[in-house]
Amino acid sequence: MASWGAAFWSHAVIRTRFFDDYLLAATAGGIRQVVLLAAGLDTRAFRLAWPAGVHLYELDLPDVLAFKERVLTERSAAASCERTAIGLDLREDWAAPLRQAGLATGEATVWLAEGLLIYLSADEAARLLTEMSALSSPGSRVAFEVGSLGTDPMRAQAWQAPAMQQYVQLWKGGLPDATRWLAEHGWTPEVSERAAVATSYGRIQPEPSAGGFVVATRT
Repeated sequence: MASWGAAFWSHAVIRTRFFDDYLLAATAGGIRQVVLLAAGLDTRAFRLAWPAGVHLYELDLPDVLAFKERVLTERSAAASCERTAIGLDLREDWAAPLRQAGLATGEATVWLAEGLLIYLSADEAARLLTEMSALSSPGSRVAFEVGSLGTDPMRAQAWQAPAMQQYVQLWKGGLPDATRWLAEHGWTPEVSERAAVATSYGRIQPEPSAGGFVVATRT
């Protein structure tokens, strides 16, 4: 179990760094709208050095964001960009509240669904990506993980680990081929294999990689 914990930790570090770089590159290239789908306890609004003019939207369940706000307030945390947290259920209507909060659909947006899709059914994931696509002007970007948890052995061990049961019981699998879905719905996807990303960061994958990260651009 200790080796599995080390592998999971390494995976989380690589994933976080990849998506940090993705968001910063997109905003450095001129995009000023950032949307974190199922943001959870993500602190990128506070810990990353955003260019001037960035507006970051965090979407997640109301109770999750309420807890997060209490912790941030207790620690007097100050965001390094404009930040708007919107409490809602992404399985319901979330596009309208996001527009009402200020998202300009005529401008490019950079989206992140870091660990979300595995918690959705195929239909729920397709509906979410369809709504996101409708809000995305040409030049918008989206990124998420493919092959969640990094390796088949890691997934198998997660199912057996008592500490992971509250999470794995919520997994629904997401889209069988989300990369293909994007290509068929107006996006140009590129997949970065996890092992290659780890090597580029000077890290060695503890076990063989079975997935990676997809970044797609709206055409």
